[in-house]
Amino acid sequence: MELSQRTRDFWRSGLIAASRTALACIIVGCMTLYGPTAFKKQVAFPAFSYVAMILIVTNATLGDTIRGLWFAFYCTLQTVCPAMLCLWYMGPTRLTAVSTSLVLGIAAFFIALPKSTHVVAKRVALGQLVIIYVVGYITADEIDAIMHPVKENSKLFAENASERLRLFVQAFCAKDNESSQAFISQPNTWLESMQWEKFLIKFLRPYCKNPGDRLQELETPLRGMEIALNNKHIPVSILDEQLKGGIDNIEGEISQNLYQLRSHMPCETPTVPESTQGEVMNFLEKLETIPTNDKDLPSYFFIFCMKLFHIQSRAMTIPPNSQKVDKKALQKKQDQQQKKTSEHQNGLSLSGVLGHWPTSTLGKERLVSALNCSLSLGFAVLFGLYYSKPNGFWSGLPVAVSFAAAREATFKVANVKFQGTVIGNVYGVLGCFIFQSIVQIRFIALLPCFIFTSFLQQSKMYGQAGAVSAVIGAILILGRRNFGPPTDFAIARIVETFIGLSCSIMVDLLLNPTRAASLAKVQLCKTFGTLQDSLSSIEFTELSKDELMKSAKNIKENIIQLDKFVTEADAEPNFWFLPFNTACYKRLMSSFTKIGDLLHFTAHAISLLDEQIQRLDVNGVRDELDKINGDLELVGNLTATSMKSFQEVASIKSLLVLEKDLENSGKTFDLELGKSANFPLMNLDEKELGKIISSFLEHLQEAMEKIEFPDEEEKEIKSQIVISFSALGFCLKCLMKETKEVEKAIKELVQWENPTSHINLHELSCKIHALYD
Repeated sequence: MELSQRTRDFWRSGLIAASRTALACIIVGCMTLYGPTAFKKQVAFPAFSYVAMILIVTNATLGDTIRGLWFAFYCTLQTVCPAMLCLWYMGPTRLTAVSTSLVLGIAAFFIALPKSTHVVAKRVALGQLVIIYVVGYITADEIDAIMHPVKENSKLFAENASERLRLFVQAFCAKDNESSQAFISQPNTWLESMQWEKFLIKFLRPYCKNPGDRLQELETPLRGMEIALNNKHIPVSILDEQLKGGIDNIEGEISQNLYQLRSHMPCETPTVPESTQGEVMNFLEKLETIPTNDKDLPSYFFIFCMKLFHIQSRAMTIPPNSQKVDKKALQKKQDQQQKKTSEHQNGLSLSGVLGHWPTSTLGKERLVSALNCSLSLGFAVLFGLYYSKPNGFWSGLPVAVSFAAAREATFKVANVKFQGTVIGNVYGVLGCFIFQSIVQIRFIALLPCFIFTSFLQQSKMYGQAGAVSAVIGAILILGRRNFGPPTDFAIARIVETFIGLSCSIMVDLLLNPTRAASLAKVQLCKTFGTLQDSLSSIEFTELSKDELMKSAKNIKENIIQLDKFVTEADAEPNFWFLPFNTACYKRLMSSFTKIGDLLHFTAHAISLLDEQIQRLDVNGVRDELDKINGDLELVGNLTATSMKSFQEVASIKSLLVLEKDLENSGKTFDLELGKSANFPLMNLDEKELGKIISSFLEHLQEAMEKIEFPDEEEKEIKSQIVISFSALGFCLKCLMKETKEVEKAIKELVQWENPTSHINLHELSCKIHALYD
């Protein structure tokens, strides 16, 4: 049933995207074919109208469409005005293939350079540059080529979150392993388009917030619940009718909150439900004793995440003007957030777009990306014009409209672009043959193409790059005008596309000579360093909470960068190099992600504990709290030390070279010393790890027995402390578990890179320290 629903959703989303694109295509076709004569004269290159439409409308939401309209206007100003001045100054008749390519390359550099300009705007702008300059060169004597291109996600996220929550609760209450594994995949959210939906409606509601940022908060507790389910023991020993009923009540209220979000997003005022925070949490008062068995910790952690989910979902349904907060503090926070948003938001004003890059420090990555675009486009047009002057711009257009702001898997992307172009051209030729007697409506042949490519871009083989190339190939042939027989035009386009993509590959290899596999290795070591710093900051203080939240964010950023390099390395040819171990890197990234999430939950648990302890007199339990803090620091040091050793081991280029250097240096190493100093968790089995958690639970019990609770709030405060402490214990246990998983993966990776050697991490680490210390 679940698979059937997913299949229906897949077809539904694909058909909706195809229908949206097809409707836009029909509008463009009718306007360029049947519009007023004065209007048609202004559309000198109607095929690019379809290209711009594809770039803007495909898979677009309302926010995306509004953003696309602004991009079309902005990139027109960015390209047409300077190009008019340049052509006026130089004179089209004085253009040559070299000068055209040179001017185009320089203009492309400044288009690609700004960080604040969105990639879609850059693609449209670069496409316009190719049209303006190359057509200006080709038709220099008759130049007239100055032309112009032409809240559902929030609701889907809330629906998805509600469904996942329902499945998670069923899994928690299940009595067998098979049904407990039922959970739904994470939804695909388009947060960027949400800010443009906000831009449209911000004048309607003064308190309208960016729903993307707030909705993302709901994803965190859901991931935590999933981690708990993957570690829980069946059946749940603490689960009784009272607890099950309480969990069902929380689920019901969270679902009600999510329904409010579905019904009123992004900024309509929802109906604020009566406050039932205390009532719905009453069942938690039965959890007033620290668990004596670490097998119960996943269940407590699941409840902790549900509580966090309830708090966050309820907060999202309450308009800011109904929340009781410190107005001065809130205003200060809003001012800071508004300043930050205005500095990073893409294209809400011309000053915001133009005011960024001239004064900011130009990073190496941006300069390389802009230079890559400039040289690729310049050489593509130059060699394209040398091959065929009338069709020269077709070599530059594929490079322009597929511009990427970051590194890509060069060979894979070029391959799927070329294949997509061939598929699109063949389809276009067939469409022209079928509709040769009724040329005026042959753009109708594009409708099946839109449906096909909307599903093609969701495939792993072609993705967005191949699908967009295919649909653009078909559009340029079926939407062309005055380009000769379709077969000849298709062959010319294929050859020119090959020239353009070849230039793009060669420039990319020259500017980025370092293999993605090498960059992935460097980023892996950097991520280990970030993990070491993050884990070493675990302690029972309020300051630790802020540090851990920051650390979790840094880990996420490192993982995103690592994933980019891994994806590129997986797609690049091996040539004479060792094949890239993608599976091993994926396992490492999975563990890194879990560690980041666990640090996030550790910060929340420490924060909630601090709030409750502030209400109590804990002077008599300082020793016990110090022991608890000692347990936290112990786990932090064990895991951080391991991460440091992993970083050292992963950084070596060759074990044979290391052994030779050690032999030449005459240094020796103590293998026994390294066992405890470098990999403290390696020799600890599941039982010994359990002893660390058992000691932590014993210290918690000692503290709970000595704490004096106020009579009127004893059950409430005690249950909140028990749940938070138990969640903290679960996080500590999982941090050690994931560190051991990283240990296995890093050993496999080093063995893969040194196939002729037997890898012993202890020995390897000792050799590294002996050589470099």
